[in-house]
Amino acid sequence: MYALRHKRVPTPAVAGNGPPSERGVVLLVALIILVALTLAGVALIRSVDTANIIAGNLSFRESAVHSGERGTEAARATIQGGGTALYEHGADGSGYRASIPVPDFSSASVDEFWRSTLSAQSVLAPPPAGTTCPSDANADQACNSVRYVIHRLCEGTGAPHMPTANCAKPPASANTGGSFSAGGPAQIASNQVYYRITTQITGPRNTVAYLQTIVLR
Repeated sequence: MYALRHKRVPTPAVAGNGPPSERGVVLLVALIILVALTLAGVALIRSVDTANIIAGNLSFRESAVHSGERGTEAARATIQGGGTALYEHGADGSGYRASIPVPDFSSASVDEFWRSTLSAQSVLAPPPAGTTCPSDANADQACNSVRYVIHRLCEGTGAPHMPTANCAKPPASANTGGSFSAGGPAQIASNQVYYRITTQITGPRNTVAYLQTIVLR
């Protein structure tokens, strides 16, 4: 008689039945990749938010600069209609000074100098009719408030031709048509004087902008 012998068949390997140490390494690598992807996503979101904030700030600044032109035009109208009253300081609240302040901008930033000196001399440029800001009647439709101050570029008060005024003037022009000697140039005196208009614009998001314009009259 033949004896029956049982042959042991090996069990096929199943995926994931590797040694426990290998399964731990895969989990660690997966966690590291997950953390890296999370950090990359957070960095991308912050980058987009920063870009949006910068674009918004630039937009508010451009709006402030455009509103500042309103103050410059109001100041020019004051200069054009000033006449001989421009020889002396204007009344308080007029926004006009017949001479530059001492010290001038040389010892401080524009913002510091405005707060310490020019703010008290400045005057509000009224917003256009019917376009005021809902939250500020003194601001325009973009909620920008404009103030300006005018300085005649002279060291003292008085008429421009007076030595005590010592005003900044354009160079005298030459006229070859008539002179003290035939055919020679003759200097033509000019009473035109330079005026400096400094404008401050304050708007939304604590926007502050400054404009300076030099005009000749």
